[in-house]
Amino acid sequence: MEGGRKGFLFTAIMTSGAGFMSAFSPNYVALMALRFLVGIGLGGGPVLGSWFLEFVPAPSRGTWMVVLSAFWTVVMPKFGWRWLLALSSVPSLLLLLFYAITPESPRFLCMKGRTMEAVDVLEKMARLNGAQLPSGKLVSDKNIELDEVSESATLLAATAKAAKEEENDNIKEDEGSDFGGFKSVSKLLSPKLLRATLLLWMAFFGNAFSYYGIVLLTSELSNGNRICAEQEVESVHSNNSSLYKNVFISSFAEIPGSFVSIMIVDRIGRRLSMASMLFTSCVFLFPLVFSRTEILTRISLFGARLCISASFTIVYIYAPEIYPTSVRTTGIGVASSVGRIGGILCPLVAVALVHNCHQTTAILLFELVVFLSGVAVMFFPFETKGCRLNDTEADMH
Repeated sequence: MEGGRKGFLFTAIMTSGAGFMSAFSPNYVALMALRFLVGIGLGGGPVLGSWFLEFVPAPSRGTWMVVLSAFWTVVMPKFGWRWLLALSSVPSLLLLLFYAITPESPRFLCMKGRTMEAVDVLEKMARLNGAQLPSGKLVSDKNIELDEVSESATLLAATAKAAKEEENDNIKEDEGSDFGGFKSVSKLLSPKLLRATLLLWMAFFGNAFSYYGIVLLTSELSNGNRICAEQEVESVHSNNSSLYKNVFISSFAEIPGSFVSIMIVDRIGRRLSMASMLFTSCVFLFPLVFSRTEILTRISLFGARLCISASFTIVYIYAPEIYPTSVRTTGIGVASSVGRIGGILCPLVAVALVHNCHQTTAILLFELVVFLSGVAVMFFPFETKGCRLNDTEADMH
């Protein structure tokens, strides 16, 4: 298990470097190769979320995580695609510039027995906030007894000699028992985490499949009166002025979706927030089973995208909260990968149905996936709203 700081550096270098270079691609093959590298870099994105939430007070953790995700919806209305790719690499470049002052996760440090380093990070946080750490002793052993500062837990400063000896003992012990990523992945399927892991995979798959499906359906169904002929289907790239209008309106839905997430995530909880958004998305999509007029398609896809984007944002908040520190980054990374599979399958399966004039079947498929995702969310083992983060499986309840 690597620290959040290393994931931070990997994401910044890969995403900013390949992203900026893709703006100067001389041909399509080079563009695809560089965007592939950007995709690899973005795979480290969940690590940033896991790292960030450890520094946010539990009562407002959900709200701040949504705010962090809201920049996804920033619009660049002018310039060409090269400028779009170049400017989209700037945030990752800023990550790289701030790497020098980025602290390591104190929880991760304690898990590895590096208590002195953890205390240093906590002291810097206290000074930055004009506060002082409570007196006491920071404990790091097999049971990992670490409480959160932001939740008024008691942290005690260990003597340098005792902490150093403890750190060395724990590091040696960790080196002898840690088999790397395989061990972390196997923990995700342990009896205590199995239910949460499988349900989380279903939620990620369903959210990704539905989100990207709705994005694609915006263009596929932009002309509700389009009729598939027996031998020929009108191109989805036809010069239809309503196409661009509908795509813009549907994309705009993500802004109110972010506000909805902020309003509900720390009020009604993660599970109920996700479930309500997923089931409401089903309601918005349902009329398209019977009719696909232009105005109905526009309203339905706007509402569905608003809800599914809100749900997608919240599941990225819930995922790192549900896992203990020992497997947190691995857990959200694997879950995010399962979600990517949903995003890959979506155009190959569902949108292909639309191209073959099976619009109703495609919409029913999206309805089913969204509904099952909502059901899966309702069966999550526990709510994390306002709860402290767990450090080990033994802390979970």
